[in-house]
Amino acid sequence: MKKYNFTVLIEKDEDGIYVAKVPALKGCHTQARSLEEIYPRIREAIKRY
Repeated sequence: MKKYNFTVLIEKDEDGIYVAKVPALKGCHTQARSLEEIYPRIREAIKRY
């Protein structure tokens, strides 16, 4: 299986929700209430992209 490395930008919005985006993959993003939740979610979003 080939491995890729992507830059992931994580920001916290005004409501306290974390939003993760992958700039290299247009439209690839997710959100969660904690950092512990955001990491597996963004990995899954990248896999599905």
